[in-house]
Amino acid sequence: MSVAALTEQQQAAVQRRTVLVLSIGQVLGGIAFGATVSLGALLAADLSGNDALSGLATASVTLGAAVCAIPLAKLAARVGRRRALTLGNLFALVGIVVVILAAALRVFPLLLVGILMIGAGNAGNLQSRFAATDLAAPLHRGRDLSVVVWATTVGGVAGPLLLGPGEIVGGAIGMPPLTGSYVFSFVAQCAALLLYLVALRPDPLLVAQRIAKAAAEATGQVVADRPLAARYAIFAVAGSHVVMASVMAMTPVHLAHMAHAAHGGHASSEDVSLLVGVTIALHVGGMFALSPVFGILADRWGRLRVVLLGQLLLAGALGFAVFANASPAGVMIALVLLGLGWSAATVAGAALLTEASASDVRTARQGRSDSLMSLSAAAGAVLAGVILANFQYAGLGAAGFVIVIAIVVLSPLARRGMR
Repeated sequence: MSVAALTEQQQAAVQRRTVLVLSIGQVLGGIAFGATVSLGALLAADLSGNDALSGLATASVTLGAAVCAIPLAKLAARVGRRRALTLGNLFALVGIVVVILAAALRVFPLLLVGILMIGAGNAGNLQSRFAATDLAAPLHRGRDLSVVVWATTVGGVAGPLLLGPGEIVGGAIGMPPLTGSYVFSFVAQCAALLLYLVALRPDPLLVAQRIAKAAAEATGQVVADRPLAARYAIFAVAGSHVVMASVMAMTPVHLAHMAHAAHGGHASSEDVSLLVGVTIALHVGGMFALSPVFGILADRWGRLRVVLLGQLLLAGALGFAVFANASPAGVMIALVLLGLGWSAATVAGAALLTEASASDVRTARQGRSDSLMSLSAAAGAVLAGVILANFQYAGLGAAGFVIVIAIVVLSPLARRGMR
């Protein structure tokens, strides 16, 4: 039977298989992302000898995702999601090898190149959430998208928690300090690559394109395009990501300073790794663990309301960053709320962008959204290092309020655009 003639039951079965495969891939891909988030700033500060340059690590990973988001989206539109996601995995594998080599040689620019390539691989991980909507029924689009986002919880939380075991494994095989957990990342990326090659069949985007084309030819009807709402969705997702990435990027450095101060300036690397690992694991858990809840709320309440709920949670996180940053508990609460706010805004914003875009421009807009999200976060991470060096952690939290307020103030545009 032609894919254009799939029954509703057959299409639902393909969608369930697609969501399952994408979810497993996100578990595996999240391990490398979690390790890079935890270690990138510390490695950058160590190799450069300057805390102000530590933000370049997060800037590099987000820049890599920004550079590759649009090309990967164009590739997916031509040959399908499977090949695009596989290429992203290859980028990440090469990046992991380069990071380890840079740490061994203590070459700071080479470290940034490796982290940039891991970011390029993360562009594929970001694309997975849109792949979950290719064949999703409109009433369950937010739920299916959020399930794939939720699957990243396992890998994203495991990545930071593998810092301690990774150092033991790395030390046993002679790896440079702070790179041991990348052994686990490399194995996980290899498994994800094989998974997509073998199991992501039929390709969800190619099937969806053929179904849409057949429906248009049979009925003459196409999905309406709502560019104003789509532009707001892109802005809301990018802005929320900037707030999250900027604060998160500088948190390991802030926590390292706190640990050294608490131990009279002589905290061990194990103490720092434990504090950073637990805090980032809680943050990544906040980013992904409740995403199915936000997806269901987006389907029932509406996309815009959940985007605004995300801004409320981000505002709470920034409040803790400003007023409770002197205690590890305060920073942990801030990072959990930061992850929850990001999750709500990203899940609902991605669903809004998908349903506001006609099928012929949808994939291109998804790529532009990922690119802008990552590019703006890269710039934010660089500025975050400067802000932290000059205005402390509280100043970084205060700066994030500007973006949150802008997203709330411009929200009527989305409501008007969807009418």
